[in-house]
Amino acid sequence: MTLIERIARVLAGQFYSRNAGGAAGEEPAAELVDEQWRDFADDALAVLKTLREPNDRVAEAGDAAVWHRMIDAAIAEAAPIQAD
Repeated sequence: MTLIERIARVLAGQFYSRNAGGAAGEEPAAELVDEQWRDFADDALAVLKTLREPNDRVAEAGDAAVWHRMIDAAIAEAAPIQAD
C-alpha cells in the first residue's frame, strides 16, 4: 500500500466514520473507505506536498535532504493512483 493510499484511507475514514461524526450513517465506514478512498487521493497528495518542507524542529531532528527524497518518493508513487 502506498503512502498516498494510507493517507487517503485515513481521510476517508475520518469523513465516513460514525465515531468521528461522519457521513456513513448506518453503512459500515470500512466498506465505504474501501470503495471511496481514491476520492481522497488528491487531498492525500496535498498533505504530502505540504510535508515536503519540514518545519524547523523536524529539520533539526534529522537530514532535511533525506526527508525531501522520502517525501518526493511518496509523491512519485501517486502518479498511477491519479491516473485511475
